[in-house]
Amino acid sequence: MINRFLKYVKIATDSNPENLQCPSSDIQWDLGKVIVEDLKELGLEDISLDEKCYIMATLPANCTEKIPSIGFIAHMDTAPTYNGIGVNPRIVKYEGGDIVLNKELNIILSPKDFSHMNNYIGQDLIVTDGKTLLGADDKAGIVEIIEAIKYLKEHPEIKHGEIKIGFTPDEEIGRGANFFDVEKFNCKFAYTVDGGELGELEYENFNAASAVIKIKGRDIHPGTAKNSMINSIMIAMELNSMLPPEQRPEHTENYEGFFLLNDMKGTVEDTTMNYIIRDHSMKKFNEKKNLIKAAVMYLQLKYKDACIEIEVKDSYYNMREKIEPVMYVIDLAKKSMEELGIEPHIRPIRGGTDGARLSYKGLPCPNLFTGGHNFHGKFEYISVQSMEKARDLIVKIIENTAKL
Repeated sequence: MINRFLKYVKIATDSNPENLQCPSSDIQWDLGKVIVEDLKELGLEDISLDEKCYIMATLPANCTEKIPSIGFIAHMDTAPTYNGIGVNPRIVKYEGGDIVLNKELNIILSPKDFSHMNNYIGQDLIVTDGKTLLGADDKAGIVEIIEAIKYLKEHPEIKHGEIKIGFTPDEEIGRGANFFDVEKFNCKFAYTVDGGELGELEYENFNAASAVIKIKGRDIHPGTAKNSMINSIMIAMELNSMLPPEQRPEHTENYEGFFLLNDMKGTVEDTTMNYIIRDHSMKKFNEKKNLIKAAVMYLQLKYKDACIEIEVKDSYYNMREKIEPVMYVIDLAKKSMEELGIEPHIRPIRGGTDGARLSYKGLPCPNLFTGGHNFHGKFEYISVQSMEKARDLIVKIIENTAKL
């Protein structure tokens, strides 16, 4: 398992939000082709790598009993917000205290900053060299699924129904479910393996939207600007100040939603603001969207000679609505964790997964842990022992599905 993980994370797969093609980056094909060869080596059936870089494969049932088909899904791309090229991982036997990731650059992974490190004393941690992210999000999920399937192949005494696996591109830029063929996948339910620390089990996530605001001002020489200049940057700053400061990510947790000004570029003449809007509550989600629209409307009335436009697009919705009618899939995962001595941590995702959109496409798809921490940056790490437990959980869920 470790060797496979190290092999996969060294293959760069950053997605590219600027490219509207699928996959958004050609480098995702590099990992996709390697995975396909590994699946062939395992002897799986119906292996496909389609024209959009989606991988599907089947482990056929090994018994005649009627057992529900079940799927497991992970994504191949890594976050484009941090360097994913040249990943140089190493394994540390963690005895506590600081881990020097890069002596030359003085980059230190410390429990003073990340107290959860104290939970892994005595374990083997896979860390970065301080120059890249690690890619455990979500190559750990891919590896854990493949290793679980490998274990089932080696232990035919574990009776199971048909098992489907799927690996997607472009999840990190919100497009992982765009071209996922739920009908072809043909499962009663599935799990994404894309969570964090040991024990995470998630079936609630944010409702999500993006808001793009474009402000057209008027650039006049500052020496003669009185009563003529309309500074679009200043209007943008005013707009941001109208949104509740306590509803920013740095001030929220648990079920609290937020506005995030993710990017702003501007001149006196033209400014563009990119927001993301999140809330678990659909009512509060809609209120947030209405609030930012109202702020734009107010400023347009205040600055009649400016042009202020807003486009709000919904991205995905809280999967809870689709999971609650089939709560047995949560009970199944929870029971399987408990049988393995893993304490379940059922909590809302402060983000989204492929599973949210797949649930709305008719495939109930809650999320399981991978064992990683500090995703999307140089302090990312994962416990080998947690990866082993994630693999074992997948096997146990499949085993228990036969008892439904």
